Amino acid sequence: MIAENNSGGRAKGTGATIIRYRGVVKRYGAFTALDGVFLNVHAGEVVCLIGPSGSGKSTLLRCTNGLESIEGGDIEFEGTMLPRDERALRAVRQRMGMVFQSFELFPHLTAQQNVSEGPRTVLQMNQADANQRAAALLDKVGLADKAPNYPSALSGGQQQRVAIARALAMNPDVMLFDEPTSALDPETIGEVLSVMKKLADEGMTMVVVTHEMSFARRVGDWVAVFDAGRIVEQGPPRQIFDAPTTERTRDFLSHLGWSG
Repeated sequence: MIAENNSGGRAKGTGATIIRYRGVVKRYGAFTALDGVFLNVHAGEVVCLIGPSGSGKSTLLRCTNGLESIEGGDIEFEGTMLPRDERALRAVRQRMGMVFQSFELFPHLTAQQNVSEGPRTVLQMNQADANQRAAALLDKVGLADKAPNYPSALSGGQQQRVAIARALAMNPDVMLFDEPTSALDPETIGEVLSVMKKLADEGMTMVVVTHEMSFARRVGDWVAVFDAGRIVEQGPPRQIFDAPTTERTRDFLSHLGWSG
């Protein structure tokens, strides 16, 4: 899965396998949401999960950090099976930053307080150090001047960037993004994608569920196409978008008006 460099000189996907999915099955009653998913994610790699809504992409992401349990197969994180014990899972989740569709910020806390809360309460950092980390991360996502603002005073794109800073504050090994731009107005989508591209350029390992095909094509190192709980095709972006090998991939992209 060592992909062609698509992002201006990045050397990506050459590291060890960070996440390994082996025949992952997830059911909700009689409905099979994941039906035998095989996929590897390497250190420093941006893996984009694409496909129609309801095809299992977000479910796989939630299984990755144990927010959802699996009924079959295995998920390995950094060479170790994902634990089933909730206490052990919490330790794993600290190493996986997750950004959701909805921003899920604490409305009663400022942007800086939202970002510093995790390091202070979970990592046991003192208040000064947590505030310093929060300030640096808000600057990183272009929101240094919004530190004292409450979420209600921020745009959707700004709130999502605060959410990214909050996830980064835990110093994760992997960032998981679940359709991070789906709730945004078109004019703010670019703000969030720009921050994500910067993280990719810096070598952050990322798994991204997205409907932004241009982002997947330009920033991704590996793309997995989902349909009905299965990966129907996976490969480097140039293959998926310019020369897909399955009819289902071609049909999905054509319905989106993708022309390369």
